[in-house]
Parts: sequence; structure tokens; C-alpha cells
Amino acid sequence: MADDKSFDSSRAPRPVGAYPHARSVGNLLFLSGIGPRRGGTNDIPEGIEAQCRSVFDNVRSVLEDAGSKWENLVDVTVFLTDIERDFEIYNRIYAEYFAEASPCRTTVEVNRLPTPISIELKCIATLE
Repeated sequence: MADDKSFDSSRAPRPVGAYPHARSVGNLLFLSGIGPRRGGTNDIPEGIEAQCRSVFDNVRSVLEDAGSKWENLVDVTVFLTDIERDFEIYNRIYAEYFAEASPCRTTVEVNRLPTPISIELKCIATLE
């Protein structure tokens, strides 16, 4: 497609596979799974609260570097590796970060993620 473009963020952690951080089709931006590793490193923050804050910051970086913004999120899929242990903390922090934006949200528990992390987000946003 002529309006199809891939994006990578220099501020977010590098993808762990052969895929871009995001891809636009028309006026929609699809983010690949984004985890909490810190940009420029493979460091994983300790604990679910720090991982939540880091993953939300990484999503924001990818959105901005691809020409969108936090408020343009329309759908967020959240993968947690231990929903019983982590949901309450994640939900509280999610409410802080999404106080102004209110995308649709789905939260699921998965057995594991490709790296030893507790949370990953898959998002769809509109472009400006």
C-alpha cells in the first residue's frame, strides 16, 4: 500500500524479533508488542509498578516518534503474566496514565512473554 509505513523509535527498547515498533495503514497506527525494557539497554525494571510505568513510557515514545500521541490511542491490549498478583497495581497505574485518554482496553493473562517481563502492551492509535 502506498500509505503503509513502518516506524522504529530510538527511545524505546529494540524489538526482540524481526518487526518494527509500529506500522501505519491509512490514518491508523498499529504498535507491535511493547514491553518494559529500558530504551538503549536490555534492563528490565524490578516489580510490576516499575514495569507498568516503563512500558507506558515506551508506548508513549513509539507513538510520538511515529507522529501520534498518547491521547490518540483507541485500543490497548494488555498481557500480564500473573493477573492475580499484578492486576490491582497495574489497574491503578493504568488509571493514572489514562486519566485523560480513554481507549478501549482488553487485559489477558498469558503463561509467559518472550523475555522475562510481567507486562506487554499491543496498541492501536490514530495519526494526527
